[in-house]
Amino acid sequence: MKHSNISIFVPHVGCPHKCAFCDQRTITGEQSLPHGEDVRAVCEKALREVPSPADTEIAFFGGSFTAIPRDYMTELLGAAGKFVGPGLFRGIRVSTRPDYIDEEVLGILKDCGTVAVELGAQSMSEKVLRANERGHTAGDVIRAAKLIRAAGLELGLQMMIGLYESEEQDEQETFDALMELGPDTLRLYPTVVIKGTRLAELFEKGVYRTKGLDYAVGLCAGFLRTAEERGTRVIKCGLHASEFVERDMAGGYYHPAFRELCEGLIYRREIEKALDKAGITGGRAEVLVEPGSVSKAVGQKKANTEYFARRGIGIKVRASGGVRKYSCLIRTGNG
Repeated sequence: MKHSNISIFVPHVGCPHKCAFCDQRTITGEQSLPHGEDVRAVCEKALREVPSPADTEIAFFGGSFTAIPRDYMTELLGAAGKFVGPGLFRGIRVSTRPDYIDEEVLGILKDCGTVAVELGAQSMSEKVLRANERGHTAGDVIRAAKLIRAAGLELGLQMMIGLYESEEQDEQETFDALMELGPDTLRLYPTVVIKGTRLAELFEKGVYRTKGLDYAVGLCAGFLRTAEERGTRVIKCGLHASEFVERDMAGGYYHPAFRELCEGLIYRREIEKALDKAGITGGRAEVLVEPGSVSKAVGQKKANTEYFARRGIGIKVRASGGVRKYSCLIRTGNG
């Protein structure tokens, strides 16, 4: 199923404390809390405009949804639930913390039409979780994921790349551990340093240092490909383009087209392997990719064609049926 949702943000409310990296108001661009009437208005408007409501979810993002006051949570769920069913939306998706999931709250979510729960795991390294003041453990992620699965709900996991005290080995081990939980969906969020956060203080003091955008792109490109090859849909890769993030960021790994950079790198690596295998070190070559992926293979702002041109190879990318996603075929000659 292609992922589509009607996003309703509940910024920062319900979180038991503030993580070192967190400023949800900047990340979401939202300043006020929604209420039942707001949810109804959003859903009514979307129902008139969305081409395929049956393939669309009503999604509550922003804070820790299951940690908000129970009466407020049920108010939002009750308003959204009236728009779930035949001829309406597919269901409700919520995002929350791993330590605020239990059988009781999952029962409430299901009764109101929830079909998917996303856990903000962020890291599976206890060292990294402590350093970033997450307030939960890797064990909480595992426990919550199993409960969500047992409840028959879709499992989504969220991972942050480049957190304070997280090294490349920690990133890889986190990704591997999350994949072991068999998530239906995954979100990959490179860390962005937002002004006014604890992480910004560490960044400004030089205690926390980032490794550059290429580091995050390189890791996420590998994670993106592996996850999708294993049947996990990566429904987000990078923060969405936002004037609020661009205004308030102090550093980190932000790019408005981050996923495009990652997919371009996946194709660059694949094309490079194919050219090397074919023994092509110069001249021209035609690169065949799946329909719809030509721009990804060319790279953002033609980065890949320019990369191979510097190696003395002129590539022409064309669409061809039968080529798998993130794969390519090579033809030599003048194209």
